[in-house]
Amino acid sequence: MRSGAAAVVCGLLLAGCTESGEPSATGRPSASRAAEGGAAPSGSATASAEGPTQRADPAKLPATPGAARALIRRVIADEGTVGDGARRGTPYESDPGTWAVLGEDCAWRRAALRGDVLANLRRNFEVPGADGAAGLRLSAEVTVHRTTLDAAWEQARMQEEAIQCPEQTLGAGERLTDLTSSTYAWGEGNNTYSDDSLIESGRCVGETRGGPRPYWWIQATFGPVVVSASLCGGTERARDASVDLVQTYFTRMLRNVKDAIARPAGAPAPTASGGRGGA
Repeated sequence: MRSGAAAVVCGLLLAGCTESGEPSATGRPSASRAAEGGAAPSGSATASAEGPTQRADPAKLPATPGAARALIRRVIADEGTVGDGARRGTPYESDPGTWAVLGEDCAWRRAALRGDVLANLRRNFEVPGADGAAGLRLSAEVTVHRTTLDAAWEQARMQEEAIQCPEQTLGAGERLTDLTSSTYAWGEGNNTYSDDSLIESGRCVGETRGGPRPYWWIQATFGPVVVSASLCGGTERARDASVDLVQTYFTRMLRNVKDAIARPAGAPAPTASGGRGGA
C-alpha cells in the first residue's frame, strides 16, 4: 500500500522517486509550467543544475510532537520577521495540536492532527492599508510530518483540493474563489530552493471585509517539513508588492528550517546507530 501511494504522489508532483518510494529532490524535472500566482522565491538557496546542495539530515529531524513543536517555534515567522508594519492578527496562533482540514462541503475547519503529523502551527498577521486603502491579512504556517513522503502527500492533496473546490469557505462569511494551483518539483521553473513547491492564487471575499481581493498562497517542503505563507486583501494595483512581502518572510522561514535540519547533499548519510534526535 505504501509503495502504491508513493507512485501516486510522485506522479502528481511530477518528481522523481527513489526505489524506496521517497520523493527524490534530484528527480528528472519535467517541462516548466507558468506559475498561476507569480514567481517563486529566488535567491533562497544556491543550487547547481545537477541537484540540490542540501538535504534533510535524518539525525536532526524531530521524532516526537514536543520536539516538532519546538522546531516550529524556532523557524516560524513573527510580526518582526514579516515587517512592513505587521501586527498580530486575531487569533494570532492556532492550537498546535490541530490543523486545518477541508471538508467535503469545501469548508475549512480545525481538526485533530492525523497520525502522520507531529505538529502544526499557524500565525496570522495584519498590515493596515495606507490612507484608508484595504489592508492585508497574512499568515505563516509550518507543519512537521513524520516522513518526507507524508509531506509530499500534503502537497498533492492541496493541489487536488483546488481542483475539487475552486470555491472554499474559511468561516465567518469569508470565501476563497477562482482558485488555481501549480506545483514545481526541484529544478522546475524557479524552484531551486525546496524539494517541492506549490503556488495557489485566486480571490478572497468577506462579508465584513468586502472584496473580491487578491489571494495568494505559497508552500514548500524540505524533508518532512512543510512551510506555508499566504496573503488576502490589498488591491490589484499593489498585488506584486504584497506578493514580494510574503515571499520575503516565507524565504526566511524556509532558510530557518534548513539551518535547523539540513546537511550538505554530498555529505554521507548518518549510520543507523545514530538514531534521530530531537530538534
